[in-house]
Amino acid sequence: MLCCTGGYMFEFLKKNKPEIKIENEKLKKIPTHVAIIMDGNGRWAKKRNMPRIKGHYEGMQTVKKITKYASKLGIKYLTLYAFSTENWARPKEEVSYLMDLPEKMFNSFMPELMENNVKIKVIGVVEQLPENTQKAVLNAIEQTKNNTGLRLIFALNYGSKDEIVSAVKKIASDVKNEKCDVSDINADIISNNLYTKGTPDPDLLIRTSGEQRISNFLLWQVAYSEFLFTKVAWPDFTEAEFYNALLVYQSRDRRFGGLNEN
Repeated sequence: MLCCTGGYMFEFLKKNKPEIKIENEKLKKIPTHVAIIMDGNGRWAKKRNMPRIKGHYEGMQTVKKITKYASKLGIKYLTLYAFSTENWARPKEEVSYLMDLPEKMFNSFMPELMENNVKIKVIGVVEQLPENTQKAVLNAIEQTKNNTGLRLIFALNYGSKDEIVSAVKKIASDVKNEKCDVSDINADIISNNLYTKGTPDPDLLIRTSGEQRISNFLLWQVAYSEFLFTKVAWPDFTEAEFYNALLVYQSRDRRFGGLNEN
């Protein structure tokens, strides 16, 4: 259920919280999977009279910071919406920079990824990315394949509608080839044909920078996720912001369509 209450609560906590020491003693309920729509890089840069690519660079630094903190807290999956199928419509210079970012990030961040036992996964249509981007992504996946800690999942050239269409086509092909019957199709079969097969659905979806929509991101998977919207732009999203988002999450009563009888 999409509800703005959590967003308002988050803004209240931001304005009224004392300076906190970042630790997880107060966090009694750590989500297994957090997904983040990393919004606001361009607006962050514009507000400071900087080029949009500067905002994306600072956003990359936030990715590093939040990844390490999520790993420290014991979160098992962190999915980041890095580049949507709609983002190709942005200015050519900006798209080119965004396509170069994975190589820049993995080259500089790989030692810390290995130190923190982080495993990389990418969802989306990787084969449509420029060759250098594909190479950077596949190298990162290969280098971290034996890591057993946090799964850091980048949604890259990703669109949820396309993902669902792809799953439907696979299932239709299986029916046509008599690998399954129409009567066998259920939610589990659909989930197992999505890019996210084998990954639990997000417990918490965070969107930064004030927009309150999910922009073709994990439409199937966030059916029962808790949503939290903050006005903080992604480059300004700190460990303390993340900590407070988790405090809001643990205050939620997740009923998955049922009732709480207590």
